[in-house]
Amino acid sequence: MSLSRSLSGKTAIVTGSNSGIGLGVATELARQGANIVLNSFTDRAEDHALAERIGGEHGVGARYIKADMSVGDDCRALVEKAGGCDILVNNAGIQHVAPVEEFPVEKWNAILAINLSSAFHTSAAALPGMRERGWGRIVNIASAHGLTASPFKSAYVAAKHGIVGLTKTVALETAGQGITCNAICPGYVLTPLVEAQIPDQMKVHNMDRDTVIREVMLLRQPSRQFATVEEIGGTTAFLCSSAAAQITGTTISVDGGWTAL
Repeated sequence: MSLSRSLSGKTAIVTGSNSGIGLGVATELARQGANIVLNSFTDRAEDHALAERIGGEHGVGARYIKADMSVGDDCRALVEKAGGCDILVNNAGIQHVAPVEEFPVEKWNAILAINLSSAFHTSAAALPGMRERGWGRIVNIASAHGLTASPFKSAYVAAKHGIVGLTKTVALETAGQGITCNAICPGYVLTPLVEAQIPDQMKVHNMDRDTVIREVMLLRQPSRQFATVEEIGGTTAFLCSSAAAQITGTTISVDGGWTAL
């Protein structure tokens, strides 16, 4: 089934979308005809230019709205400023690594706020309009760490497990109303942030690029291949399509077999 322009006339908000996975998702939804709202916590000329470029390339409406996803009122205001939300992709996230007893309280609070609470606030703000229109798609970008754990990532793992639970609850509350809510659980995705880590890992482990990717960074990803932002975008577009109308309250792993172990 071709998904081409299948989302024409829909408005999609993608949080944390001026780079990486969020940008890949927003670009794919625009390719399918959705009007796009990009978001991050900055308010630079290049942010607005990025939205203009995506809109021009795909012939859709596109704009950038600044909102701090660590602030509940900002999250809800984002939905209000968008003027409508048919598709909500909760993607914003941050990370910090430390043992539990050394984990900074401010980092714990920030990760829970941005990676979990923001999705609660944006969903709560978007759902009334979705119910009124009788159609809506919420896609939460979780993680393999929403289904399993790693040491030293307590806040991230807790938040991503929470996102999976929130996904199931929203799906049950909206079942039969034309609204679906699902979570995508990526493993390692090749984003600019991850790409920037590769040279340092090469130096630390005294390995070439291919070896450090395969034997260090992707050790837990059996395919030994990164997922791509285009693959996450394509999975999101599928979940927004008519073919996925009865897929709700579930997780889709895009992790090269990580959670099959």
